[in-house]
Amino acid sequence: MTQNAFAEAPMLFDLDEAPEAPLPSGRLPSYIKDHRKRLRERFMEGGAAAMPDYELLELVLFRSIPRQDVKPLARLLLDTFGDFNCVLTAPVERLQEVKGVGDAVITDLKILEASAHRMARARVMQRQVISGWDALLDYCHTTMAHRETEQFRVFYLDRKNVLIADEEQARGTVDHVPVYPREVAKRALELNASALILVHNHPSGDPTPSQSDVDMTNQIQSACVALGLTLHDHLIIGKSTELSFRSEGYL
Repeated sequence: MTQNAFAEAPMLFDLDEAPEAPLPSGRLPSYIKDHRKRLRERFMEGGAAAMPDYELLELVLFRSIPRQDVKPLARLLLDTFGDFNCVLTAPVERLQEVKGVGDAVITDLKILEASAHRMARARVMQRQVISGWDALLDYCHTTMAHRETEQFRVFYLDRKNVLIADEEQARGTVDHVPVYPREVAKRALELNASALILVHNHPSGDPTPSQSDVDMTNQIQSACVALGLTLHDHLIIGKSTELSFRSEGYL
């Protein structure tokens, strides 16, 4: 990006931000205006890596809440949910319980979450999965690691191990998700897939498989063998790490 583009960036922020409601004085308080300007300049000069979570969250909240100090709300959100990622992925119902969070804040947070998912997904769709394993793991963690309930999804691959479909098969509770092996195999045939990778998350944060996880995987493996499909792996996504059935000897 050129120097001129950086110079114009604050103006672009101002144009995009929600309109400011007039104060009795007709002016934005200088302590808010100057603080916002300084944070934006630091972001444009140093990027997100130069900012702690609460300041990055402030930048997001600037757009949702145009005329007040949002630092207390940023800190409250982080205290409530843990970190920046957890704030973005928090369920709408829990966000609504936080004092000071309204529809505009929730909408902007969920737009950011959806954008992160789209960007991570773009790195793996229609790509050769085996050679891009790290990107696949990044995508799984981005979309599943901070969920408060279990989600089971299947990556379907063609004969060259290119990812042709990423589909959510089921959602469950905090410690269980219903999975139907026959449906997984049936969908593979419909997509003309040759191989698949199973993925689900453990909201507890511990990716250690339960006996039901092992049994379900064995059932899907049996269905795959009968139909000439390859089950490459079953990944369990925890809060900060993952477990591979293939690497741990379960497959």
